[in-house]
Amino acid sequence: MIQGAPRFGAVDHFLPQVADVVGETSAVAVLDGHGVIGRRLVGAVREVRAKGMALHARVRHIRAGQWHARVVEIRRRGRNSRRMPARGRPPAYAQPVLRITDARTGESVDAAPVRRGLTRVEAHVPDFHTGALRVLLVADLLVRALELGGTPVWGVLTAERGQAELRSGAAALGIRPFEDRRDVGPGLGEAQVLHVVGEGGATPDGVRVAVAPVDSEAPGTTDGADPAALRLALLCRSRSTPLRLDAAALDEARETLARWRRAVAAWARQPSRPIPDEARARLRTAWEDDLDVPSVLDVLAWVETESELPDGARFETYAYADRLLGLELTRDLGSPA
Repeated sequence: MIQGAPRFGAVDHFLPQVADVVGETSAVAVLDGHGVIGRRLVGAVREVRAKGMALHARVRHIRAGQWHARVVEIRRRGRNSRRMPARGRPPAYAQPVLRITDARTGESVDAAPVRRGLTRVEAHVPDFHTGALRVLLVADLLVRALELGGTPVWGVLTAERGQAELRSGAAALGIRPFEDRRDVGPGLGEAQVLHVVGEGGATPDGVRVAVAPVDSEAPGTTDGADPAALRLALLCRSRSTPLRLDAAALDEARETLARWRRAVAAWARQPSRPIPDEARARLRTAWEDDLDVPSVLDVLAWVETESELPDGARFETYAYADRLLGLELTRDLGSPA
């Protein structure tokens, strides 16, 4: 008999301490001196067990029903997919196939012919100058576009002179580091090699992505320029078009970048919304079609001014596109309005 055991009003006190630990039979034996309490405990334990078994059976029944419904749905979809082939072109982001123009032949080729196969992007520049930075920037965009499509990429830099200056200038523009060709030795069994070269420059074997030259207004035009604004100015023209880089072009890029960053910071304060299908499709179609970055910028200009788009969708679209552009469009998030 338990000393000081409370009588009828405290059965719940003993239920977890006795019945759950020593079992139903032992509970009866321990509380033998309180027969009424013992009988109430036994009844309570049996009721709990019965409810637990009923609940367990109910859960199993629900789960079985859910799995059955899921199997039926999967089978139904399978039959429909066999009977009703997809019509029309699927969304651009469902087919991440980047095609690029081979400067040797003028033909469009798959940038990554083997799905998930390693692709080497090798930038060839003679020395440090603004045109060389444009070549490196195109190589950087190519790496980003391939990675967005799920392709592993190996970036390599081949430079005759000015390695230190090239790397410093590239880092300022937000260009990812490329390995030095002299340090990497033979290839790693890549499925594809893409050579990014300046027009009239190196002529390596393999697919070549040609980049037109940059014509600066005067020496030192880019000295002291905001690196992000310089990056945007270099992106505003097709890589196959010679670029006139002057103070007016840099000022325009600086103003556009500042406006977009302010807008993105303001849109971020609104509830998030999915990227509109039309915007996503237009973005992917642009950069998968010969890395048409000016068209990507045009899509952002449309998203900025399209009245029917919610601000949350504008924010998500700009953040998504910036994975390719590398303009740090979300840099001002959290800053005062």
